[in-house]
Amino acid sequence: MVNASNTSLPWRVVPLTDSGCQELCTWKYPPPYELYNWAPWETMLQEQAEFADPQIRAEQYRAVVDEDGLLIGFVQFFPIVGVTRLGLGLRPDLCGRGSGIGAQFVQLLVQEAKRLAPQQEIDLEVLVWNERAIHTYQRAGFAITDTYDKWTPKGISAFHCMVYNGA
Repeated sequence: MVNASNTSLPWRVVPLTDSGCQELCTWKYPPPYELYNWAPWETMLQEQAEFADPQIRAEQYRAVVDEDGLLIGFVQFFPIVGVTRLGLGLRPDLCGRGSGIGAQFVQLLVQEAKRLAPQQEIDLEVLVWNERAIHTYQRAGFAITDTYDKWTPKGISAFHCMVYNGA
């Protein structure tokens, strides 16, 4: 477990449990962010998609919980040669509040990525239209290094790659 030592949030990174997975599948983001909603847990299990696959979950996914143990977010540490790519999600009711929670959440995930793979670069991908997330990632120490098109379930979309530069 990692504590948010250089943030003011008493959150920690812990293993993602079955109940946490089920809860993630109930989170509903409002438009235009609904594309971040997960399929129902039964569908995820049937398809062994992402964190429903026990091996992928154990190797790549973690939960972020608050001081009461309530799920507030998740992270995927996706391994790429020489790079740890973050995939992440904050509980919908905590997004877009302008409180700085998002940047502190991302900084906690960076701390954990550094602990897991200290010599690796840390990056993430973000849709170019998601200015709210881009600003959060910039406040957390990431900078845009590339822009490219990528396949999504809704077709081809433009993404920025953002690399952590230790701000």
